[in-house]
Formats: sequence, structure tokens, C-alpha cells
Amino acid sequence: MSTATAPTTLNPSIIGQAEKHHTAVLTRALAGTTLDEKQWIVLNQALAAGEPIEHSAHTARIAAMTQWATTEVETAANALLAKGLLATTPQGLLEPTDTGKAVVGKVRTESGAIVAAAYGAVPAEDLATAARVLVTITARMAQELTHP
Repeated sequence: MSTATAPTTLNPSIIGQAEKHHTAVLTRALAGTTLDEKQWIVLNQALAAGEPIEHSAHTARIAAMTQWATTEVETAANALLAKGLLATTPQGLLEPTDTGKAVVGKVRTESGAIVAAAYGAVPAEDLATAARVLVTITARMAQELTHP
């Protein structure tokens, strides 16, 4: 009988498991909305911008952040516009509607308690170290992906 032990180092399996669990929490919070993960990220990031944003710049930023094809991000943004969760301003910028803001609030509330409990179990200095490590790994992978 083997006893599970804590991993001795960060590796792709650990990162993947953490990401899958984050996705499961998000999926639970999205239940009952009409949003999928791509639409959620496009809407959430539009709200996080804090002001109306240029459509193509938002699309490019989300595509770079997620490694999704620009067409996938455009499809998600168009779905949000069709659902009335994003709107186009008279200046041609994108902004979340009041309904979109309410959906973001609902999803953040429902996922926030689980995420806060998980992250709260880790000392702040360890979270800061993990953030630095993951940002460095992500940046290096992004750099490598620019090479054929």
C-alpha cells in the first residue's frame, strides 16, 4: 500500500491539475448562465478593463492571453453582443452591459468562495512565490511558441 506524498517540485502535471480544478469551479459557477468558458473570459476581461475597449485590441489581448485563435475570441465576443451582455458604444468600443455586469458578479460570487478558501489555505508569501514562478514559466513558454 503506497502513501501519497506531497510533490517535491512544480511540474506540468501539478499545473495541469490545478488548471483543471479551476476550470471545474468556473464550470459550476457558469451553470445556469448561457456562457461557455471563452465567452466568460471575454466578458470578464472586458469588465476588468474598467472602461470601454477597442474591439480588435481586446480580441488580440484575449487571444494572446489564452493562446486561442483570434477567430475563436471573435466568435465569443459576437455571441456576447448577440446575448446583450456586451454592447458597442457610439464610438465603436466594447463595454459590458448592466446585464453582463450582473452575470459577471454572479459568477464571481459563486466561484469566489471556493477559490478564496483554496488560496486562503496557502501563506501569502508562498502565493507570491508561486505567482512569480508561474509568470516566468508562462513568459518563457510564450517566447518559445513564437518560434516555429
